Amino acid sequence: QVQLVESGGGLVQAGGSLRLSCAASGSIFSPNVMGWYRQAPGKSRELVATISGGGSTNYADSVKGRFTISRDNAKKTVSLQMNSLKPEDTAVYYCNLFYPGSSYWGQGTQVTVSS
Repeated sequence: QVQLVESGGGLVQAGGSLRLSCAASGSIFSPNVMGWYRQAPGKSRELVATISGGGSTNYADSVKGRFTISRDNAKKTVSLQMNSLKPEDTAVYYCNLFYPGSSYWGQGTQVTVSS
């Protein structure tokens, strides 16, 4: 069974930075895609960024140029560096691991950006 554990959320002022990390454990098959999603109160969960095992990335338009996703395949981790944070980035951020037939989620970590 795959488990994902996120860390690094918190409270930050607008314009500040945070780094989220996610560690995966268990039997993980390749190829796979790891990513970050977020859900703000009253809104649907939305994609923030994804990264393939080969390093191909995809970002939501709202975070392009501000957020950077990276992964360490050997350590089974994925990180999200978030710069120039805005109040609208406030949400619970979830780590995701996907490969055909399976999708796993972490428990989520709260990111709050004050104005």
